[in-house]
Amino acid sequence: MRRKTHTVNIGEVSIGSDFPVRLQSMTNTNTMDTEATVAQSIRIIEAGGELVRIATASIREANHLAVIKKELHRKGYNNPLIADVHFNPKIAETAARIVEKVRINPGNYADKKLSVSKTYSDSEYSGEMERIRERILPLINVCKQYGAVIRIGSNHGSVSDRIVYRYGNTPLGMVESAMEFLRIFEAENFNQAILSMKASNPRLAIEATRLLVQRMTNENMFYPIHLGVTEAGEGEDGRIKSAVGIGALLIDGIGDTIRVSLTEPPENEIAAALNILQACRLRMSKAEYISCPSCGRTQFDIQKTAARIREKTSHLAGIKIGIMGCIVNGPGEMADADYGYVGSGKGKITLYRKREPVKKNVPEKNAVEELIKLINECGDWKPCK
Repeated sequence: MRRKTHTVNIGEVSIGSDFPVRLQSMTNTNTMDTEATVAQSIRIIEAGGELVRIATASIREANHLAVIKKELHRKGYNNPLIADVHFNPKIAETAARIVEKVRINPGNYADKKLSVSKTYSDSEYSGEMERIRERILPLINVCKQYGAVIRIGSNHGSVSDRIVYRYGNTPLGMVESAMEFLRIFEAENFNQAILSMKASNPRLAIEATRLLVQRMTNENMFYPIHLGVTEAGEGEDGRIKSAVGIGALLIDGIGDTIRVSLTEPPENEIAAALNILQACRLRMSKAEYISCPSCGRTQFDIQKTAARIREKTSHLAGIKIGIMGCIVNGPGEMADADYGYVGSGKGKITLYRKREPVKKNVPEKNAVEELIKLINECGDWKPCK
């Protein structure tokens, strides 16, 4: 079951449990380079990204977001933009007047580095909370006026010294860092916020996010959650770490928007995110194949056959095809498939529609063509573009 949240509207993109899990990526261009940033934003959007995040490190860059947004609109792209802000509240306040969402890190938004370890009394800690409220209140007011959303992005690598000295550099510290801000939002009657707990270690990200959900539930809060494993790396390693950290939470029903952070062109992140959503059965964006690893019972070359079926059918988005070596486990293990190709004897294949065998003992040499014919007969075939 998907965790119930209230809805947060980022421009025309709604986030929350009543809507699909949304995809985003982040540009890695110089923000002042309009042409490069716009071009990369378009590649993210055309890959399937619904939100585009842009690093915003100065007031000058915050103001320049208006130029980027205008150029994207001129080219016909109206996807919401997110300003990624650290350290300087004035940058966030400027950006919130221009783009639809601002991401801030509670670990460096209001706190300063401490030169020595400090133990806070309860009264001193309350005083720090009032100081933080004064720092964040102007941004809340700007977001109310301009309809902007805030993401409170708590990162394990940048928890403030104040939090570390009280809670340790732990998932609990990450959660409390975010909850401090969230309680201020609640007191100011501002609920257009999204939260995230990120770490480069998937286990930490998972633990912190689950703890955050528990804390919010205890305080009757139902904010949407953004998922990701930060600095996941590249290639297979980055994708596996992201799949573990994001997928485990999605299976729990947690998560309303995701980013896969790869050391690669950002549009690659969208493809990886779509794969994770498909594996979690949350969004079917391509054909899927359920195939067994083969064993001594298999009497045809399942690897070559699977490759041939994929070549012929990969354009059928959303179709699930089972390719199984024999009838021992085949029909049961591919019960989730729309169509099945199952070995039923030497040189013989049985084709299934859902769980029903519809063409039995088809000669192997004709079986792939007969599978395509079956898909066509059932109305699911589309010509390859």
